[in-house]
Amino acid sequence: MTINPVTLNWPNHIEFGLGKIKTLVNYLKDSKRVFVLIDPPIKPLLEDIFKEVSKLGIELNISTNVVPEPPINELKKHFDPVKKFSPDTVVGIGGGSAMDMAKLIAVLFDGSQKVEDVIGIGNVKSRNVKLICASTTSGTGSEVTPIAVLTDTEAKLKKGVVSPYLVPDVSIIDPDLTIGLPAAITAATGMDAMTHCIEAYTNKYAHPIIDNITLEGIRLIGRSLERACNNGKDIEARTDLALGSLYGGLALGPVNTAAVHALAYPLGGEFKISRGVSNSVLLPFVMQFNYTSSKEKYANVAKALGVKDTGNTEEMAHAAVKKVREISNKCKIPASIKELGIPENAINEMSEAAMKVVRLLGNNPRTVTLDDVKGIYRKAYDGVVG
Repeated sequence: MTINPVTLNWPNHIEFGLGKIKTLVNYLKDSKRVFVLIDPPIKPLLEDIFKEVSKLGIELNISTNVVPEPPINELKKHFDPVKKFSPDTVVGIGGGSAMDMAKLIAVLFDGSQKVEDVIGIGNVKSRNVKLICASTTSGTGSEVTPIAVLTDTEAKLKKGVVSPYLVPDVSIIDPDLTIGLPAAITAATGMDAMTHCIEAYTNKYAHPIIDNITLEGIRLIGRSLERACNNGKDIEARTDLALGSLYGGLALGPVNTAAVHALAYPLGGEFKISRGVSNSVLLPFVMQFNYTSSKEKYANVAKALGVKDTGNTEEMAHAAVKKVREISNKCKIPASIKELGIPENAINEMSEAAMKVVRLLGNNPRTVTLDDVKGIYRKAYDGVVG
């Protein structure tokens, strides 16, 4: 068996566990000026930590101007004020949008490069400040990835920036910070993390190192997502989701995702559907398209999700698709893109846009044509998994 080459470019420090957000103070002790971008609901929860940082003589500039699925023009609004403040450390605290914006602010606020010049893979030239990210949702894994996603409103498409300079120096994952998440957000972000794990495990460039953590991520999320949606204070379930999300995030740099994310990009770019919901809705339909090309791996996905092994690989691979849909249904994820308010006549335009996301489509275990994409969207529009 030929093993694909792999590069592991992960944060220098990963702090995981209940109460770990308090370690932020330790990582800021050698800073003088810190810019913090934080999701608004989280800021009141961390006031004591910010006060402790300020007592150390560290100047804080805290912004809550986080825009979901951040458009390029909204990101640019941060550059001048941050440049004037001249931080030596940038901190992003929140969901994927807050962390992605913070990561891009860290590499772009000094004006050495334009946003448009860094879109794609390996185009960021440098980062001259410390970067710290703390996740408050269990979904994107952005706190450990070399990836940030923006919305190009003119092209009506999400676009990714991929660079080692976007990997935070410090990543903090504290399940306590996810306790207040509403059930709908818990479901969408949890299925987003599930998508990361499944796509990384089954894609063309999968690697044994990553396989081990993604399978465990699938198991953790599969057993606890419904519990967390039904009882947001279930700290064991929240910890499972946080760890599963971390595993999915760690897989994105070395292996990355595939067709689910590529097809999700137009839903966000054109119709402003969040990445979590977009991925959640499309996952079963892309799995249905893919499973014949990687039956053994899809059978392993089914086992990780708790499906009783029948000994028939074909049956188990198909069962993985059904089980993911079952979990989605129990967590009240929309069953179709029609339910998201997307008109059927948008399928052709979305298909053309999705085919431009070659960075991800090239990872898919099964070759995807324009007609294939249209077919997946049509099935997702009807919402019927065969």
